[in-house]
Amino acid sequence: MIKFNEVTNYLVAFFIIISLNFLLPRLMPGDPLTAIYGEEAMIQMTPELKARLVERFSLDRPLAEQFGAYLLSLLKGDLGYSYFYNAPVTKVILGALPWTFLLVGTAISISTIIGTLLGIESGWRRGQKIDRALLAGTMFLDGLPDFFLGMVFLILFGVVWEIFPLNGAMTPYAGYAGITLVVDVLKHLVLPAVSLTLVNLTGSYLLARNSMVTTLGEAFILTARAKGLNDQVVRYRHAGRNSLLPVITHTGMQVGRMLTGALFIETVFSYPGLGLLIQKALQTRDYPLLQGVFLVVAVFVLTANFSVDMLYKKIDPRLKSCTLNTGRRLNPTI
Repeated sequence: MIKFNEVTNYLVAFFIIISLNFLLPRLMPGDPLTAIYGEEAMIQMTPELKARLVERFSLDRPLAEQFGAYLLSLLKGDLGYSYFYNAPVTKVILGALPWTFLLVGTAISISTIIGTLLGIESGWRRGQKIDRALLAGTMFLDGLPDFFLGMVFLILFGVVWEIFPLNGAMTPYAGYAGITLVVDVLKHLVLPAVSLTLVNLTGSYLLARNSMVTTLGEAFILTARAKGLNDQVVRYRHAGRNSLLPVITHTGMQVGRMLTGALFIETVFSYPGLGLLIQKALQTRDYPLLQGVFLVVAVFVLTANFSVDMLYKKIDPRLKSCTLNTGRRLNPTI
């Protein structure tokens, strides 16, 4: 059951985010309309359009009324107007959001699954050659920046060997449909997804490995072995399942880092997600689009953390009894 205090914490965080999104342009020196749209756009605006925007954002009213108008616009799904794309910001973001979801969802799923499995196997074989090799390999990958690994893959697999496409999310003007379209999308997804997966593999691996090493010394593992259970059952059903808890927490916290990495990866591969939108918005000083993208990313991170919080309790029901009336969670003994 969802605790009221937990929901309140997320609502407070969301309120702070939208408040900052509202206040920052208005705290900048000069006219708030100039801070929101930029000097270049203001030069090209007609006096009639400026007056209309002032009325729309209630900039001629007190700050409280401006904030009310801003909240009302958010409830209507109105994030402003992108003058570079000449379209509402909401429409522009919705066009790019599925590609970022596809990239980040693929990368975070694969990195978590593979990292956890490798961590369980490595922890089970602690001190052996395979454990040392996995530990050294994952630590090496963790030291590589997302965009650097992406550029290496782009040069090798896109330019030198010509195995995968160089950019985009699908072949333009190809007219593919059905399974051919799916294959084409997957081919364009491989390089950015693998780049993002490899550099984010280490966190899940280390948490699963360390948790596995700790869990193997617990009394219930010794009892399972004393019962004559085979190694695979002990490794995955007993020790492995308990090693999942810190990995799940890490997955929720990793969403923010993965999204940040995706922004760079999308720029390297010209992948049409939110990263490419941010690049275009920065180049053209399209501030409404920047604000809209940052707000959507923040909401997505909050939602992911909230979902992981709920999933954590499903996997370990003991957490339900480890929550005090004040809402402060105790650390369960695993």
